[in-house]
Amino acid sequence: MTVQDLISSMLRDEGGFQTAFKEILDNELKMSLNEFCQVADISQSTMYKILEERREPNLRTIRQIIKAINRINRRDSEKFVAVIASPRFMEGLPRSLETGANGPVAIREYPVSTVEDAIIAAVRAERDNALGIVCAPIVANTVEKIISIKVYTVFPLDSVINILDSIKGSL
Repeated sequence: MTVQDLISSMLRDEGGFQTAFKEILDNELKMSLNEFCQVADISQSTMYKILEERREPNLRTIRQIIKAINRINRRDSEKFVAVIASPRFMEGLPRSLETGANGPVAIREYPVSTVEDAIIAAVRAERDNALGIVCAPIVANTVEKIISIKVYTVFPLDSVINILDSIKGSL
């Protein structure tokens, strides 16, 4: 069942949206309503009311559901490595990594500005099915304890040495 089937069911039958959505959730996405609500950024109470036919979904909610389904389906097929860092660090970062026989692996950016954001981004990257996570040492140890995918730590020693050399030259 596809998003098109979901829309067709919604337009064709009373309660068709609920039936089609439950089928997609259980058989295609294989996830709980709670997990879906987190990905779709829709409250559980809203979704329960819709699924129990106590409330019709509004256009905004339908759009969120469709975007979430498409995002989930796409993330299952895309191989990628997550890079968790400040937006400035990611300037000039390549879009993919050529791995030879295994084909290209996308590089997906998760921009953050705090340690807490980095931890949340790591959980989100794992949920998005990242092959691995690249992050700074300040969060790597914590991230490794809460997720099950490989964490690669950035050690910017060369950058620090270059900056120290430029400071030494300007003194």
